[in-house]
Amino acid sequence: MTAPRLPRGVRVPDDVRRRFGRRLRAWFRANGRDLPWRRTRDPYRVLVSELMLQQTQVARVLERYDEFLREFPTLGTVARSRQARVMEAWEGLGYYARARNLHALARAVERGEGALPSDPGELRRLPGIGAYTAGAVASFAYERRAPLVDTNVARVLRRVFAPRLDPRSARGQQTLWAIAEAVLPRTGRATWVHNQAVMELGALICTARVARCDVCPVRDVCRSAKRDRAGRVA
Repeated sequence: MTAPRLPRGVRVPDDVRRRFGRRLRAWFRANGRDLPWRRTRDPYRVLVSELMLQQTQVARVLERYDEFLREFPTLGTVARSRQARVMEAWEGLGYYARARNLHALARAVERGEGALPSDPGELRRLPGIGAYTAGAVASFAYERRAPLVDTNVARVLRRVFAPRLDPRSARGQQTLWAIAEAVLPRTGRATWVHNQAVMELGALICTARVARCDVCPVRDVCRSAKRDRAGRVA
């Protein structure tokens, strides 16, 4: 998963990258939520959490995550089950294509190596795995130095580094992935914390409705905060 070079007009100086990373990770270590999928490096459990969290609130996933894993404790148990049974266990989470994809992915893995790969490119070849999920599994399960961009990450990176960027355009998406790659720490273990922290910042502080710049740990390097000290950030 190679991110394109930063386009003209978008800069991430080394000193800014270092300050952003240090303050972000320190904030997360002190303020990050204790979520069950953050306590594991099991690739299957990480995958289940990432699929469940797509388009579903964290509170709802917390209600169903352990229950689903009790019934399907391994990827192999998913593969050996009927699709209908996996769908039934998914009931209440919505967006049932995720359950169908998990079942198809489990069977594909069982027919192949028998384990989820650690390489983002190989993960993307599995059913239902896009760029974000591949980066999340590689980073959170295998501690690979892999970028990821979801809605929360995109919002944080755009506001901090490229406030005039249109995140809905193809160029905007490419730029956000390039920024995500550029600000990663040098090691995979630090990347685990970093990626969790960017997502958490977008979920708790730099939200879609309001940017709480007064309590943001990276406000001194944020271009949007500098443009609008009152916190009214687009």
